[in-house]
Amino acid sequence: MSSKLDVRIYYEDTDHGGIVYHANYLKFMERGRTEYLRELGFEQSHLSKNEDTVFALSRTDIHYLRPAYFDDLICVHTEMVKVKGARIYFKQKVVRGDVSLVEGDILVACMSKLGKPKRVPKLLLDFSQKEKA
Repeated sequence: MSSKLDVRIYYEDTDHGGIVYHANYLKFMERGRTEYLRELGFEQSHLSKNEDTVFALSRTDIHYLRPAYFDDLICVHTEMVKVKGARIYFKQKVVRGDVSLVEGDILVACMSKLGKPKRVPKLLLDFSQKEKA
């Protein structure tokens, strides 16, 4: 399953030339992953409060292909590729219409609120395995 999140580019997202500042794509992708998990029924606030589980960005491989501009409507595509141990691998793409702007391979670590690694919650692991079947 994949997810799509529309994002409007505001002035605050851009540099003085009206081009989206590169780090803001990470924010847009974070929102995409959060909404993806929410669509699957995994509220991060619930996981944190009831299962002592939080997620932290561990690694990113981002390819900036084309810029987005002030007032553009972009779409963040998110797909969970693999869940293994304490890690979740995502593929994400930011597009404007049919034009790819940014592509990313994202690794998220699962941990306790104290920062200790922990396995991905069983329900999420079970879902990811069901998706592969």
